Amino acid sequence: MKALTKTDFNFPGQKSVYHGKVRDVYNIGDKLVMVATDRISAFDVVLPEGIPYKGQMLNQIAAKFLDATADICPNWKLATPDPMVTVGVRCEGFPVEMIVRGYLCGSAWRTYKSGVREICGVKLPDGMRENEKFAEPIITPTTKAEMGLHDEDISKEEILKQGLATPEEYAILEKYTIALFKRGEEIAAERGLILVDTKYEFGKHNGEIYLMDEIHTPDSSRYFYSEGYQERFEKGEPQKQLSKEFVREWLMENGFQGKEGQTVPEMTPEIVKSISERYIELYENITGEKFVKEDTSNIAERIEKNVTEYLTK
Repeated sequence: MKALTKTDFNFPGQKSVYHGKVRDVYNIGDKLVMVATDRISAFDVVLPEGIPYKGQMLNQIAAKFLDATADICPNWKLATPDPMVTVGVRCEGFPVEMIVRGYLCGSAWRTYKSGVREICGVKLPDGMRENEKFAEPIITPTTKAEMGLHDEDISKEEILKQGLATPEEYAILEKYTIALFKRGEEIAAERGLILVDTKYEFGKHNGEIYLMDEIHTPDSSRYFYSEGYQERFEKGEPQKQLSKEFVREWLMENGFQGKEGQTVPEMTPEIVKSISERYIELYENITGEKFVKEDTSNIAERIEKNVTEYLTK
């Protein structure tokens, strides 16, 4: 099993390239070619080993959900010429990520447990428990940090004060975020899942707000299994979940949380294989479809051929 961790393409009409934590984005003028690599990040750190088929899974899940929500708001996707690639319109991104939470868990729970009762300007009631459902989903935005830096929590008031979005733009971002999350919850429920929390990124194209990047993937979202949720919650047991959280938990168990001086534990072939298998489980549960492994004998060559054919046709 081979993994694609580095790309260095030169597509027709290419102007520049941006290497993100997981995705490499090639600027082709009015279009962007986004390659979902097999890199994996946690705690804002790119881990040393790639995860076979991860890029294909993320790209295909995102493409599916972009299509399934296109009636809610315009999105950037034009085509998926390769299982690991989405080509879309170029947008000027807002420097914030819209994080929406239906349940109190993850970093929000860790913050709440420490005694904090306000996250990103949203006041939370006393007496909540881990994995408890909010009366209504809450939006807890973060700033979009540069590579290697941590995203920071930010409130709506601060976003407006810093001019990161106008009041009119923010109202649209909020409206789209809640509507997309509601659709995601409905689709998840059909699969026996609960969409717990997720993040959306938006940008402007020809003056209009578009949804960009990925949507409802296990890298950007957390899912619980519906079956047994209530029972586990009442007993205070951990939820059975579908997300990248299992990678974070493995890292924390091995003394790594992305802090200075900490070293990433060794990612043995067994660990890499188990993470790949978990991602396949995520894919099949989230989409309700069997995962079909693409040929990985020469991934870069395949991508170059497929994307070049698409761009020159």
